[in-house]
Amino acid sequence: MEKFRFALSAVLVLIFIAGLMTVSQAAEMKIAMVTDVGGVNDQSFNQSAWEGLKRAEKDFGIKVAYKESKQDADYAPNMETLTDAGYDLIWGIGFLMGDAIKETAEINPDQKYAIIDFSYGPETPKNVACAVFQEEEPSFLVGYIAGKMTKTNKVGFVGGIKFPLIEKFEYGYMAGVKLANPDVEVLRQYAESFTDAAKGKAITNNMYQQGADIVFHASGGVGDGVIEAAKEKGKWAIGVDKDQNFLAPDNVLTSAMKRVDNAIYDIGKRLIAGEFVGGDTVAYNLKNEGVGIAPTSNKHVPAEILQEVDGLIAKIKAGEIVVPATQEAFDKF
Repeated sequence: MEKFRFALSAVLVLIFIAGLMTVSQAAEMKIAMVTDVGGVNDQSFNQSAWEGLKRAEKDFGIKVAYKESKQDADYAPNMETLTDAGYDLIWGIGFLMGDAIKETAEINPDQKYAIIDFSYGPETPKNVACAVFQEEEPSFLVGYIAGKMTKTNKVGFVGGIKFPLIEKFEYGYMAGVKLANPDVEVLRQYAESFTDAAKGKAITNNMYQQGADIVFHASGGVGDGVIEAAKEKGKWAIGVDKDQNFLAPDNVLTSAMKRVDNAIYDIGKRLIAGEFVGGDTVAYNLKNEGVGIAPTSNKHVPAEILQEVDGLIAKIKAGEIVVPATQEAFDKF
C-alpha cells in the first residue's frame, strides 16, 4: 500500500511539474499581428483578430502586440519588424497580405507565421498556418432574413474590392434571398475599396433611391458609410464580420459574423500546446462555430424567421444545403 501511495504521489508531482512548465512556456510566448489598411479599430475583422489575441493573453498569459498598416507597402516591413522583435507567431490579417507573408516566411524559415483569409494550398510553407472561412454560409443566412423581411422586394449588396473571397459573401447572400423569396431583386455594386466610407454611403443611398430597403455589405471600412446611410435614411443595413448592431442599434438588422477572433485564439492555443498547424489550412464554418449570425439579431428579426434560420443552419451542417460561393454554383442553386 505504501508503495502504491508513493507511486501515486510521484505521478501527481510529475503532472504538477508538467503543468507548471506549460504555464511557464505560455507566459514566455509572444504573438503579434499585422493589420491590413483597415487598422485595428476597423470595427470589422482586424478588430476581431485583436480581440482574439487579447482573449488569448487573458486566458494563457501570453504577450501580444500589433502593428498597423497604412498602405499595402507596409505589410512586408511590418512583418520584418515583428520578426526581428522575436515574436513566436506573427499573424497577417487579410488576404491582401498573401504575397508579403509568403515572401517573409521563405526568408525566415525558422519563424512561425499565420494568415487570415488566404491559403497557398499544397504550396503552403511549413512555417505558415492558414485560416479560411466559409463566408458564404453566414451570408446565406442573412440573405434569407433580408428576403423574408423586405417590404419592397428589392435589397442590396455592397462589396469592397471584387475578389473571389468577397464574391463568396455576394453569392451566398443572393442564394439566401432567392430561397426566401425568388421574386426579390438584388442590387449589387463594388466600391473598389475597403476604406472609402464616403463611397459606401453614396452607393447605399443610390440603392435606397432605387427602392431597396435592406443593404448588406462585405466591404470593411466602406461599410461604415453603408451603415451611416441606413441610419440617416431610416432603412436597414446588414453588418459583416462582427456584430455591427452597436454602430446603429435601430438600423442594423443583423450581421454575417466571421469569427476571426475564434480562429486567432484557436491557432494560438494549438501553438501553446506544441501543435502548430504550419503547412496546413484550417477551415472555419458553421459546424465549428467559425461563422454565424449576430446574437443581436433577435432585436429586430421576428422569432419565427429566426426559427427558420435555425432550421437552415441544421441543414447546412448536415450537408443537405450546400451554399453557393461562386457565380457558377449560384446559377445551379
